[in-house]
Amino acid sequence: MSVKVGTAPDSWGVWFAEDPRQTPWRRYLDEVAAAGYAWTELGPYGYLPTEEAVLRRELEARGLQLTAGAIAGDLADPAAWPELERQLDGSGKLLAAFGAPFLVLIHAGYTDLQSGEQIAPRELGAAAWRRLVDTTQRVAEVARERYGLELAFHPHADTQVETEEQIERFLRDTDPELVSLCFDLGHHAYAGGEPVAFLAKHHRRIPYLHLKDVDPGVLARVRAQGISFARAVAMDVMCEPSRGTVDFSALRRLLDEIGYRGFAVVEQDMYPAPPEKPLPIARRTRTYLREIGLG
Repeated sequence: MSVKVGTAPDSWGVWFAEDPRQTPWRRYLDEVAAAGYAWTELGPYGYLPTEEAVLRRELEARGLQLTAGAIAGDLADPAAWPELERQLDGSGKLLAAFGAPFLVLIHAGYTDLQSGEQIAPRELGAAAWRRLVDTTQRVAEVARERYGLELAFHPHADTQVETEEQIERFLRDTDPELVSLCFDLGHHAYAGGEPVAFLAKHHRRIPYLHLKDVDPGVLARVRAQGISFARAVAMDVMCEPSRGTVDFSALRRLLDEIGYRGFAVVEQDMYPAPPEKPLPIARRTRTYLREIGLG
């Protein structure tokens, strides 16, 4: 096993390129380094500096390297392509310049991340599903041809690719030579799946992990009351790896067994987050992962 452990802006309550309720980007980078991480994601395009020289100076000053960047949009809507391409080109140029290997792609959800209101159907019809698959593969082709990046699609809570059945359909319908998964253990558990078993079954399509956990008590309330993911996050449904439902010791054993050689990015959705909240959590999480032999 050879796992490069990093973290992402998401762990500091960052979901958008700009939002006053998020950790400022300089503080984020300072705290990533202070917590002991050497790798970070770029986050949503526009959160970290978009000028290569500026970003290089800021990362090098803190001894940090990039693993990936994330882009997001409604992959089933043909009208969404221009905005997807804008994010792809912006993030792609930076990632290529820094030698980061992955581009993470997220499908827009059926609930609004700020209001928590449902804005789309929970299931896609056949035509919309086909468009989602085709757009994913188009993004993968462009990312590879222009920037040498591997696409890692992120099954995400409150989207139409979140359950094990939906993810397995997605894997069947996409080209394994083009599309891999960014597998988020917390989102998988949130959607009712068993993440360690799923990873064991599909590890050949999973070169990139998001390490995250779910509070079982809060999750039970969320399910009983039909609460949206955005509101659930504000209730702290996502928790530290040592305190939730995911068996991280079993995960470490599995990664040994399969000879995993990829990235594992620590995240804890907590938007919005008070400025003082993320750093102690990030430090405790890094200590816990080292104690169980992960990273």
